[in-house]
Amino acid sequence: MDYDLVRANDAELIRRLRGLHPPLIDFSTGRIKRLLAALGDPQKKLTAVIHVAGTNGKGSTTAFLRAIGEAAGLSVHCLTSPHLVRFAERIRLAGKLIGEDRLSELVNRAEAANDDQPISFHEMVTAIAILGFSETPADLCVIEVGMGGRFDCTNVFDTPAVSVITPVDFDHVETLGPNLSNIAWEKAGIIKASRPCVLAEQQPEALAVIEAEARALGAPLTLLGRDVHVEQREGRLCISRASRDLYLPPPALFGPHQFRNAALAVAAYLEFDPKADERALASGLSGAVWPGRFQELKSGPYAIASRACGARLFLDGAHNPHGGRALAKTIESLLEIDPRPVAMIVGMFARKDAAGFFAPFAPLRPDVITVGFDAPTAASPEDLAQTAKRAGLKARMAPSIDAALQEALSAAAGPQHVVICGGLHFAGEILARTPESWPQ
Repeated sequence: MDYDLVRANDAELIRRLRGLHPPLIDFSTGRIKRLLAALGDPQKKLTAVIHVAGTNGKGSTTAFLRAIGEAAGLSVHCLTSPHLVRFAERIRLAGKLIGEDRLSELVNRAEAANDDQPISFHEMVTAIAILGFSETPADLCVIEVGMGGRFDCTNVFDTPAVSVITPVDFDHVETLGPNLSNIAWEKAGIIKASRPCVLAEQQPEALAVIEAEARALGAPLTLLGRDVHVEQREGRLCISRASRDLYLPPPALFGPHQFRNAALAVAAYLEFDPKADERALASGLSGAVWPGRFQELKSGPYAIASRACGARLFLDGAHNPHGGRALAKTIESLLEIDPRPVAMIVGMFARKDAAGFFAPFAPLRPDVITVGFDAPTAASPEDLAQTAKRAGLKARMAPSIDAALQEALSAAAGPQHVVICGGLHFAGEILARTPESWPQ
């Protein structure tokens, strides 16, 4: 593969799609439905759809669902966002990343059907994916919401097999609303009349809104912690339902929160297929792959440099208070197994709640090094370092990721756990440094 050509083609494709019209959110699904109608309503031709919304854990839950389906012998389409390195990561056709020729053909057809009407980047990507899904045989589609849910461009399915809502918390407040109830109302928009919805444990304010939506639509609601009991026992995942008990291996993705994401995926899959084989469920959990989510880097120059110093290097896309809490607990779990000092290299968008993100790490006392990255709206390293200090953390800035890693690896404390985090865009920049670490 010519990796430089792939990256160049991706840059041109993204420029082309973003250049169609300004990336305006019109708080309706009118534009995407108009485009899909012009394409022959491909969303009505899909087989079973599992639709996943929420604040954090959407991607991991989607990855578990896809892995379970494939372990059960199904061919699975998948739409996720954002991509980390290359555009093709967003769209899997029957389990495989979409090829460049197929992608180009779908883009051309969608642009022609759009006929120069207003359309956003994400609406065009969704239309392209759904068109491709409709023309490629598969048994299941797993579709991740981009933002919100009610007015998200993926919310075009009247009868999904299952709707799934991961934990709802504060993020994108400038768009979804300042209160948790506003955000929950947006997420609850993927619930459909008489169709089952599986719900992660929620804060009371969010749960009340989602339950009200489900009641109004007559949608059966399954709530983890109430209708499904989840327990981590002796390192395994125990799930108890009214009709079935499961004793499953630990999920491949590391961290206490991944047990909850895995349980949510299992509960949702059992709504889709109540007779799912336990071996397929187990194989899916233990075989799921989701880059940038506490991923230990084992290839590429950064991994090689870390190994040479006896350090372990991890990459995580956490970028908001809920994600920060999950990452802090994950690091705590890691330290129980492998205690050593922790260094965090953090790059983040300026619009994110950096104070809320840093707060959970105070008890861990990590060494924080802040950096910028290649995005016009990235937070300045100076501002991030000051925010981390106000959260009670020892923090300083570095001029680049390379300099930050060198500082972390040369620490007097000896070999460390080094965690690069702050957002998926930043994580993607790290993975992009070498084709060896590109998501497959």
